[in-house]
Amino acid sequence: MGDNIFRFKHFSVRNERSAMKVGTDGVLLGACATIGGNDTCILDAGTGTGTIALMLAQRYSSLQTQHSRSILGIDIDLPSAEEAAANFSASPWAGILSADNLPLQSVSGTFDLIVSNPPFYDASLPNPDPRKNTARHSASREEELRQDAPLSYRTLLEYASTHLSASGRLSVILPSDCEKDLLRTARTCGLHPFRIIRVRTVPHKAPMRIIAEFSFNRAALPAEEALTIQEKGRYTEEYTDLMKDFYLWA
Repeated sequence: MGDNIFRFKHFSVRNERSAMKVGTDGVLLGACATIGGNDTCILDAGTGTGTIALMLAQRYSSLQTQHSRSILGIDIDLPSAEEAAANFSASPWAGILSADNLPLQSVSGTFDLIVSNPPFYDASLPNPDPRKNTARHSASREEELRQDAPLSYRTLLEYASTHLSASGRLSVILPSDCEKDLLRTARTCGLHPFRIIRVRTVPHKAPMRIIAEFSFNRAALPAEEALTIQEKGRYTEEYTDLMKDFYLWA
């Protein structure tokens, strides 16, 4: 990684200028987010290096559909948006990928899928690097009203409530301790969970992350899944199978 390039099986990601680097959370979301053959407009909010958008482009390319589609990655950090754009241009799916330096609130249109690995660290524990601080720390309730505020799951839910298509979905990855407030906030926005994946690093530990997916359709109970990344010092079969189309080692 001395050349600052992260190599996946079918694309590479320059990992130099973005405030947030390639990480397990984003790759998990890119691999797990529910996609559909009828999806035409997809938004990756807080795209960083563009990894999630690239993974989605690869997954959509394997679907046997005739639909044209577009995937937009946005980031309020200009170097991140520029690096994502360069990564998109160098990929096999340059024709459907685009990146822009925009806050979420200024993005118009309707989307069939919105994905995000939003900042989630408490604002009371700031990073001395202002760009990393914005990328990693969620906005306070007061800050959320600003156009340049860091993303928060509350902002994402509110945006999704007015910008998802009738059958659209919102997919996010967050720390597990956000779950109760996340689900409560979703209900106030008219969104309902249809799938929750609880992610453990190892079997004996509590889940560290959840991938939560929402739509306008009210399901009796969301489908609940569990994913363990490692066991006895090795990647689990389920994690390896999930990553087999992406990571070089899988």
